Amino acid sequence: MPLQPVSRRSVPDEVFDQVLGEVVDGGLEAGEALPSERRLAEVLGVSRPAVREALQRMAQTRLVEVRHGGATTVRDFRRYAGLDLLPRLLVRGGGLDATVARSILEARLVIGPGVAALAAERGGPALLAALTGAVDALAGTEDDVERQVHALAYWDVVVDGADSLAFRLMFNSLRAAYEPALEALAPVMAEEVGQVGAYRVLTAAIGEGDPDTARAAAERVLRPATTSLLTALRALDETRQEKR
Repeated sequence: MPLQPVSRRSVPDEVFDQVLGEVVDGGLEAGEALPSERRLAEVLGVSRPAVREALQRMAQTRLVEVRHGGATTVRDFRRYAGLDLLPRLLVRGGGLDATVARSILEARLVIGPGVAALAAERGGPALLAALTGAVDALAGTEDDVERQVHALAYWDVVVDGADSLAFRLMFNSLRAAYEPALEALAPVMAEEVGQVGAYRVLTAAIGEGDPDTARAAAERVLRPATTSLLTALRALDETRQEKR
């Protein structure tokens, strides 16, 4: 998609999003030099300071390399970008990127059981009480979006119990990507966040200090959404192939 004038001229976010879209979609390839600030400002219909701020943010997220006195070049985001880019990738152009959503759910499925096992090893009575309260809140509503909010709060407590800075920072990034898509993901997540009994089994395993059972229980909690989305993506691919 070619770059287009920005409708809200004072918002560097929109400049960032357009250039990001070009990088992610391949319109701007790795190693390619970006147009000058002046040229980008002209094409997008914004001020040069807005372009400069957007490019500085892109440099901070390792999407471009800025050489003083030289060109600003595109970097391979798959090799250099971090988890902080996920929120930008998940929802683009007002729509949900199903492939990115799948990758986030797959990451949860791999990481979550390990985090639960650590919480079982390192937690205590206070962790059990907090988890029980979170499950009770989950059981107290039938709204799928609210249930997702309570499920996030539950896993926030589990991550605290795991006492791992690396897992905490990973969770923060995954949550930041996930939260804007709560409503869009509600149909996929309904089965997962509705299984209160499975959450109670996981809570009991963590409270009893049983890492093996906690790991298995966490996978049981997290697998339904991943399976549902993979099934939906396969059906979408089949539909597209039939239309060709």
